[in-house]
Amino acid sequence: MKKGHVGWHSRGYLPHFDVGERAQFVTFRLGDSLPQVVLERWRRELAHCHARETEVTLRRRIEAYLDQGYGSAWLRDARAAGMIEQSLLNFDSERYRLSAWVVMPNHVHLLATPSNNHTLSGIIHSLKSYTAQEANKLLGRKGQFWQEDYFDRYIRNAEHFARATAYIENNPVKACLCETARDWPFSSARLRLAARDAGSANSGSAGIPAR
Repeated sequence: MKKGHVGWHSRGYLPHFDVGERAQFVTFRLGDSLPQVVLERWRRELAHCHARETEVTLRRRIEAYLDQGYGSAWLRDARAAGMIEQSLLNFDSERYRLSAWVVMPNHVHLLATPSNNHTLSGIIHSLKSYTAQEANKLLGRKGQFWQEDYFDRYIRNAEHFARATAYIENNPVKACLCETARDWPFSSARLRLAARDAGSANSGSAGIPAR
């Protein structure tokens, strides 16, 4: 097993669960995408709640806030967004199996299953470290790029997998950035739907990329 945690662990206030070869829904965001004062207010409001309820509510609030595009939104730059998408694809089938992804203006969602010799924490650390350096070069900036922590949720079953994929690929539509999922240029939706359409035209059956 390569470096990283297995089982429950925590970096800061977010719990993470590394379970080997099991699909995980991961969200990470830009460093200035959520004001600290807002996050601290939410924590105080949820202080009386059970830990699990706090985690779920906090995640939903953060995701809704991120969709407003707060902060520098460096990923509106097509160069940076394209580099991050390509970085996600580079290690597909090597470090993980990538099933769905979207690069939003200030955050990234992905659905991936770690390979048996890689942990989720190691994968995300490596991905964020590399893309932060490359994005800063492209954008001519210095300093923190990503927020240090990330959200992850392990996928329970096929229905949960389908819901997670739909959420990821429809996030740009929900955030009013485009009319249909396939219109967003940095997402698995356009490739999945293009492959489906091509498969239907060629053989009359759906063809979805094996990601």
